[in-house]
Amino acid sequence: MQKLCCALLACLPLSAFAYPIEVDKQLNGAEVSASTQEVDHNMGAVLLYNYGRSAARCTAVFRNGPEAPRTRKVKLAAGENSNMTVKFTRSIIRLRVQLTCGLE
Repeated sequence: MQKLCCALLACLPLSAFAYPIEVDKQLNGAEVSASTQEVDHNMGAVLLYNYGRSAARCTAVFRNGPEAPRTRKVKLAAGENSNMTVKFTRSIIRLRVQLTCGLE
């Protein structure tokens, strides 16, 4: 019982900084999947995977409340994956990501 309580307390800090992430996708024919990640209280990430047969170019605009939007760009070859991360100066309450992809 004591080990179970210690294990639960150890997992507590991992879930303390959960925040919602909204992704607005415009893929424009590109076959790209996007999944979000919460890295830290002021950091977020989008993992992209191109499962299409041609290269894709993606642009992500990250918004966190009153701070200036951060833009990240990546070119994905067929079958390639990439992480787009962003760090803000303030803690993230809700992260909004506008993802725009197109064929190369």
